[in-house]
Amino acid sequence: MRSPKNCVGRSAVMASTDTTPAQDAGSVEAGLDALETQATGRPTLRQTLVNKILPPVIALAVVLVVWTLLYPVVDDPSKLPSPAAVGSTFKDAWLAGDLLGYIWTSVSRGLLGFFFALLIGTPLGLIVARVKFIRAAIGPILSGLQSLPSVAWVPPAVIWLGLNNSMMYAVILLGAVPSIANGLVSGVDQVPPLFLRAGRTMGATGIKGIWHVTLPAALPGYVAGLKQGWAFSWRSLMAAEIIAQFPDLGVGLGQLLENGRTNSDMAMVFEAILLILFVGIAIDLLIFSPLERWVLRSRGLLVKS
Repeated sequence: MRSPKNCVGRSAVMASTDTTPAQDAGSVEAGLDALETQATGRPTLRQTLVNKILPPVIALAVVLVVWTLLYPVVDDPSKLPSPAAVGSTFKDAWLAGDLLGYIWTSVSRGLLGFFFALLIGTPLGLIVARVKFIRAAIGPILSGLQSLPSVAWVPPAVIWLGLNNSMMYAVILLGAVPSIANGLVSGVDQVPPLFLRAGRTMGATGIKGIWHVTLPAALPGYVAGLKQGWAFSWRSLMAAEIIAQFPDLGVGLGQLLENGRTNSDMAMVFEAILLILFVGIAIDLLIFSPLERWVLRSRGLLVKS
């Protein structure tokens, strides 16, 4: 017959053994939580300056140094203006009150045209991704349109719509919609079927399934398509402004570039090029890069902000 003392001892050992896996799981979970908290903490001001601000400042300084050294070698202002000449052109445009007007004319057109492209490209991408017949019919056409140079749409748009803002928006749409639609199609194709089955099981069908399951799961590809769509929008708009000029359209960055070429004013040409680059980079940094980081962080794919 076993003594009560031995039974109590064995029970204590068994209880200790039975709780060990749970304790280990809790320890591992706590460790992972601590690791995640540490990895996703906000960077300090010094880290932001060193990692985000300092590299582009250094790159800009290198470009200016190379430009300054190369200018005396070329020794031809009609081919390569000096940094001082370009700076003076910026100053004159600012003092005349024209600089912000150039930027706003193009940016307002670009953003509004991109918004229309978003409204058209998103449902189009969903339909192409989900309806096999439509995908087989127009999927290759969308890919072909995406590779077509934006400048090719300017002449027919001018003939169809005339020299007005509608022509500008038409060129933007034709350049951006295929990229947005194809990006969404790619994102939907990468959605795991398990997500869709789980959504249907929980009652997320039809519009609910698209809104709560398909679109959130397809966000990485969709955001990539949006970034590419904006790039095509901006390039299409610049091509339209360079080719189609009319007093009622105002002076955008593309027309500023063409005016510099017409007047053989390389300082103005460089001014327009730098402004076009600045706007493109600013839109990406202010809108698309934060959106992309949010999508990656929400999926655990970005451990540092």
